[in-house]
Amino acid sequence: MNATITASELASDLAGPNPPVLLDVRWQLGGPDLRSAYEEAHIPGAVFVDLDSELAGPAGAAGRHPLPDPEVFGAAMRAAGVSGNRDVVVYDGGQGWAAARAWWLLGHSGHPSVRVLDGGFAAWTGPVSSEVPAPVPGTFAPEPGARPSLDADAAAALARSGLLLDARAGERYRGEVEPIDRVGGHIPGAVSAPTSENVTEDGRFLPAPELADRFTSLGATPAAEVGVYCGSGVSGAHQVLALAVAGIPAALYVGSWSEWSQDESRPVAVGPDPQ
Repeated sequence: MNATITASELASDLAGPNPPVLLDVRWQLGGPDLRSAYEEAHIPGAVFVDLDSELAGPAGAAGRHPLPDPEVFGAAMRAAGVSGNRDVVVYDGGQGWAAARAWWLLGHSGHPSVRVLDGGFAAWTGPVSSEVPAPVPGTFAPEPGARPSLDADAAAALARSGLLLDARAGERYRGEVEPIDRVGGHIPGAVSAPTSENVTEDGRFLPAPELADRFTSLGATPAAEVGVYCGSGVSGAHQVLALAVAGIPAALYVGSWSEWSQDESRPVAVGPDPQ
């Protein structure tokens, strides 16, 4: 199954005999949750999911958005109507990061059929609703490990033996600015690959061949093992999704720079070069 779905395809699926479970994951980095925006208008039938409390555990030594406790995550998904035998579509406001986090986490937890609405809520041209649904509880039981992930040691090793992509903006990779974490720079050996370069101005993904060309030029050869990190495991999930669209499997370092940079024993590289 494709990792993404267009707005017209979603409209068709929602009108069909087996509509997908629809999750609204609108979110903004460092700001209040967007539940109010959801309550004002959302795709009919969508259930709001909060990234910070339901798609991540408490911030700490493992980073700002570590993996959630499987029981907490599973309970949130069941409350939203998610079952393992029913398709799921997730969307956010249009940037795609939060939706990709939900896509990655559900897939990592064993759900076989999850897609992201390409372009998010901004791409939806169908009817909207302010009615908050009360879905029939689902039966989804997370079994983590279905998608590959990296810890700090594995990310450091992959930066040397394969291809580790840094999904943050180039100035953060180079260490010129660091608005959030203790120190700027990147994991030694990682290659700069800003997530923003995977999409068009309206937030939709570039065509798969163009994405494949981009990642191949960065070193994603058929023989290379590929991993991704970002600031805290959110935009990195979007990069993993872009790689999936391009047909390239990749692991996610969930703790990302927010975990790495907390440990003063970890080396930090600065400047435009990976080393």
